[in-house]
Parts: sequence; C-alpha cells; structure tokens
Amino acid sequence: MFIVPGNQLQHFYSSRIFFYHTLSVITSQTHSSFSNTIHDHSTSVSPPKSPTAPFRFNFIKFFNASFPKQLWVSFYSTRTYRGPLTRSLRKRIRKREKAAAKPVLNEAQFQRAISQLPPRFTPEELHNVMTLQDDPLVCLELFNWASHQHRFRHNLLTYHITIKVLGAAKMYQEMDGVVNQVLAIPYIGSEALYNTMIYYFIEARKLIRAINIYKHMRDARKFDCRPSIRTYNILFTALLSRGKNSYINHVYMETIRCLFKQMVDDGVEPDIFSLNSMIKGYVISFHVNDALRIFHQIGVVYNCQPNSFSYNYLIHGLCAQGRTNNASELFEKMKEKGFIPSCKSYNSLVNSLALEGKVDEAVKFLLEMGDNQRSADFITYRTVFDEICRQKKVGDAMRLLEELQEKNHIDEHTHKKLLCELKDDFRDSNVRDQTQLSQHKYLGL
Repeated sequence: MFIVPGNQLQHFYSSRIFFYHTLSVITSQTHSSFSNTIHDHSTSVSPPKSPTAPFRFNFIKFFNASFPKQLWVSFYSTRTYRGPLTRSLRKRIRKREKAAAKPVLNEAQFQRAISQLPPRFTPEELHNVMTLQDDPLVCLELFNWASHQHRFRHNLLTYHITIKVLGAAKMYQEMDGVVNQVLAIPYIGSEALYNTMIYYFIEARKLIRAINIYKHMRDARKFDCRPSIRTYNILFTALLSRGKNSYINHVYMETIRCLFKQMVDDGVEPDIFSLNSMIKGYVISFHVNDALRIFHQIGVVYNCQPNSFSYNYLIHGLCAQGRTNNASELFEKMKEKGFIPSCKSYNSLVNSLALEGKVDEAVKFLLEMGDNQRSADFITYRTVFDEICRQKKVGDAMRLLEELQEKNHIDEHTHKKLLCELKDDFRDSNVRDQTQLSQHKYLGL
C-alpha cells in the first residue's frame, strides 16, 4: 500500500496517471472504508471549487483520517539502503543516532544535589557539589539553576568546573554557551580557565575558536590571564597535528613560527617541549636546517637541554633528506648522552644506510636495534636483504636471517615471509638451494 503524506500530494497533481493509479490501488484494497470516509467528510466540509477538487479533497481527508502522521513515508527520501550494510555505514548510522539522541536529565540525582546545598550557598559550596557529580547534565542543570537564584553570582571556580565537565563529556555546544558568558565578564578569568577552553575547543576541532581565546588572553588587562608556556604548548600540539601532507605542514609551520616569535617577544621562556615542537614542525615541513638551528640553540640561547625527542626528530629528518653521515653522527652523540634511539630513528637510519650501499653499518645497527628492544618493521628488513643480495652476498643474507632468528629479533611469521621473498626475487640455483636448505632447517626436516 502507498502511504502518502498530505503535505506532499501537491507534487503529484500534475501527473494524473500516478494519481489515478495510486487511487485505484487504495480503493481496491480498502473500498468500503474509503467510501464511508469520503461520505463522512464530504457531508461535513464543502470541497473547493475545481473540476478535480472532490477527488483531491476527499483523497487527502481520507489519509488524514485513516493513517496517523508518524506512519507516513516520503516518496522523496533519498536515504535508502539496499542489501547488507557495510561496517563503515553502520558506524556512521550509529554516530548520527548518538548525535541526534538528546541526554535525559536524572531528576532524582539533580534534586539530591540541590538538597546538599544550604539555603544561602556560596559559589565555593556550589563548586564542591558540582565536583561530586558524575553526570555532566546534572552539573549543567545545577549551573543554570544557580544562575536564577536570588543574590547568587558565579565565580571563577563554578565557571571552570562547568567548562571542564562539559568539555570532558564532549558537550561542546553547551560548553560554548558557558564560555560566551565568561568572555562577556571582564573581571572573571584566569590562565588555567582559558587554557581549559583552548584545550577543549581543539578537542572539538574548533581551532579558530581556540585562537580567538588566545587573542582574548593577550588583550586581557589582568596579568594572570596572559598566555603562559602551557598555552603555547597546547597550541603548538594542535597545529602540528593538523595533517600528514607536507604542504599542509608547511602552511601551518608559518603559523607556528609566528606564534613562537610572539611567545619570545612577550617574555615567555620556551621549555624543551616548545623547542621540540619547533624542531618537529621544521622536520615535517622539510626545513631541516632550521630544525638544526633550533637544536644548536638549546642550552646556549635557551635555558634547557635536549632530550631523546630532540634527537629522534632530527635523525628522522636528516635520513629523509639523504644526509646519512650527519644522521649517524647525531645518532652516536645521542647514545653518548645515555638516550636510546626510538624505533623510528633506527628504522630511518638502517634504511638510509642500506639504500646508500653501506650494508655493514646497516647490519650493525639492525642487530643493535634488537639488542635495545627496538623492533624493526618489515620494510627495513626487506631493504637490508635486498641490498645484500644485490651485492651478490646471498650467503651473508641467509646467515643474517639465521642470526636474527637465533636472537629472537624476528618472529616466525616474519622469518617465513623473508624466506619466501628471497626465493621469489632471486631465482638462480644457488639462492634456491640455500633458501630451501634454510627452510628445511627452520621446519626441522
């Protein structure tokens, strides 16, 4: 049966074929109820003056009387799903349903929270009660309820706890309303409160809103509301995580550079986190020389010392540009400082050395990598073995594979996969015999 809402029938009046077909289908199934309904409505209300008005008028009245509006289905709905739903589609549907579902206030919990407040409660007492609530909706309702109480004014504590609770619950629209209230009051604010706003706006992917809060902090008259090193570090982290494309990183690196300059001009001393952010930003935007300049200023211009992240970012950047000698020197300095390079640094250096044909150094760092509990990826193993075999040292490749297996640096799956790769890529008799012998030994035959 076709169920057509009355507010959409006007789209079909121009097509008499569809209209009479729909009417014939309905009358054939519910002839008696249709006739009675038409008769009742035609005697109670006079139809409009038109040649087709009786049919149109009675047809609409029939649907209005016979079918409730919640059962109507629009013919113009484009959201139709055929066949089994994919996993990503089910995930999107659940996400839309979750976003559309409005949370319901727990009235009993809300009343219990109110009963814990004295008759003339202070903002500090309200803050203590709101801190104990595990439901963000109850916390928001307490905030709104207290706003309408006689002789009560919110202070820094109540605004801060409300924004923090709403942001943690991802109720960003409600949080935005509370933030607007804070920004409208010039005498309320603190560096910690504004940092909380910036953090949760970045979590909500509202970077422009976070930048506006930062500008509001710089224009504040109160000294304790000015941006601190924590403010800049939050913004550096947000800007560095905007994308994987090098061009996007290059664009955002200009913003980070200006932000860093503002920080220094305002008298805020950079720490190692902000300096590492600058190094990382220059590396991922392919400005390695600028990253080295910042690195060499650590401990000289800036009162801090480089850590393992400083070295790891630079080693990866130097290897990406093919500057393997510089990367190796920095690698050795890093170990002299007592730092253990990361997996990314080891993989980058081993790959660069292997691609340049320095197999002995690549193998040395590959074995050292396993001794330091750092795992190499399959691409690194494959690059090293391909270069060894390209230099016609298949026996060395097989001995290296056995040594890696004996030291438990590779698992069984990787060992088997490397054997298959060697057999497929190098099909001469010597390679085939040695790979089969190693495979038999591996299988215990």
